[in-house]
Amino acid sequence: MTPTLVRHHRYADSSAPADAGTRARDWAEIQERMLAPLYEAVYERLEVGTGTRMLSLGCGSGLALLVAASRGARVTGVDSDRERLALARERLVSGPGHDADQGRAHRPARLLDRVPTAVPDGEAPYNLLTAFQPIGCADGDSEGLAPALASAVPLAVRGATVVLAGWGPPERCATAPVLRVAARLTESARVPRSGAGWRPALRDDLEEVAARAGLKPDGSGRVSCPFGYADVDSAVRGLLSTGLFDTAIRATDRTQVEKEVAEALHPHLRPDGTVWMTNVFRYLVCVT
Repeated sequence: MTPTLVRHHRYADSSAPADAGTRARDWAEIQERMLAPLYEAVYERLEVGTGTRMLSLGCGSGLALLVAASRGARVTGVDSDRERLALARERLVSGPGHDADQGRAHRPARLLDRVPTAVPDGEAPYNLLTAFQPIGCADGDSEGLAPALASAVPLAVRGATVVLAGWGPPERCATAPVLRVAARLTESARVPRSGAGWRPALRDDLEEVAARAGLKPDGSGRVSCPFGYADVDSAVRGLLSTGLFDTAIRATDRTQVEKEVAEALHPHLRPDGTVWMTNVFRYLVCVT
């Protein structure tokens, strides 16, 4: 499955400060779909279907949940971003699992702002845990993942599958030089590097998280996830919605960050005005 170019977005002022709702919608409408090939590859490999009970950490605005539900899985999503979570609820109310003839959801998704403390009464434990938000390109971007996994693992059956995702090698990711803008702007403003945005992905990023969470690696894979945008404006808004440029924006200002990101995108601009960047993402399959 290859992500399609998003439709053109028209904004009165692309440099205006983005509120939480606008940023979440930029993520849902522009950026989140870029990882669809990753979701599809993992679900195909694991044969996700009607017997799958999935808990997704960092579920965002719910696209990965929607794809799993379309395959018959029972899905629960957790995300601390309430705006993204609200969009996930909008998507999943009428998504797969909703019986239009009976007017009710026979496999309702559960959407939570924190990892639950227990499996709901009458339901079986989870047999698949996922963390699709890619790590490995920002300082400290995995710090909250190991504790979240530690909270989630007790809710799963013994031997449950856990999937972690991360950025591939910088030389295989055309977006890496664009993401470096965040680190450069932050460093030029003399802000401490921690949390500054981009850093080179390391070979063992995912394995280190798995080890800290007490998980046993059981295979891995790489997936091509091209980032395709209808125009530079959509690309800038999509990339800024990831949060990877937040520290740079605080260190300088949004207008400066948007300008430099747009300049960094020029090598990926096509004659028709679209933007296309090839990337490789990695996933690690573990067992509890």
